[in-house]
Amino acid sequence: MVSSVAVLSDIHGVLPALDAVLAEPDVLAADLVVLCGDLAAGPLPRQTLDRLVSLGDRAVWVRGNADRELVALAGGGDTEIPDPIAPWAAKQLRPDQVTLLARLPLTVTLEIDGLGEVLFCHATPRDDEEVALVDSPLSRWEEVLDGVTAETVVCGHTHMPFLRLADRRRIVNPGSVGMPYGTTGAHWARLGPGVELRRTEYDVETACRELAEASEYPGIQGWSDDYVRNPASDAEALRVFSPRARGTNAT
Repeated sequence: MVSSVAVLSDIHGVLPALDAVLAEPDVLAADLVVLCGDLAAGPLPRQTLDRLVSLGDRAVWVRGNADRELVALAGGGDTEIPDPIAPWAAKQLRPDQVTLLARLPLTVTLEIDGLGEVLFCHATPRDDEEVALVDSPLSRWEEVLDGVTAETVVCGHTHMPFLRLADRRRIVNPGSVGMPYGTTGAHWARLGPGVELRRTEYDVETACRELAEASEYPGIQGWSDDYVRNPASDAEALRVFSPRARGTNAT
């Protein structure tokens, strides 16, 4: 059993945001750092994975849909998601990084002090891209959590932090480190003995300059404007996600 866990999800290759979170005292002090997927599909994919690997045995990795898609793209396959940065990011990865992403598990379960058994996934425990939201009905949560015994489930994918109960089961979404929806800053969570949703503020303009200098992505200025300077609102994100949370997978 571990005493404290920092949960980071949906980093999307935004290394300045990741560095800001990794510098947090509670992250430095955490026994483990759980990475809930979608780690590298963004402007600094290779550098971001190197930074995460440097955490060593403290890092616990979970596969996201974007991680799976990077592996497919790196191998010459296609993706159904119309994300222009993903094919570019896949070409930046070294072979060892592609192998790392290909080996990531769909779920990880840990025993955490004060919480007991906690299951970590990217989207839902059964699928790395289907959608369940903070306002999804209990019937939807019953569907996506069928067979899950853990009393706490931690998921990412929608880039919007929330904490709710679903038929006595605690659902935690830490939000996104690199591409938050609803507000700026890098979002994460601290577990043990309770649950805390956290937000790390960092200098967005400095981060955008660092991305422009370090990333070779040809559309980096526009990408930074859309996802770092001016993230989508939670209302905009919910309008997109809500139809996909009715029993159909996200695309």
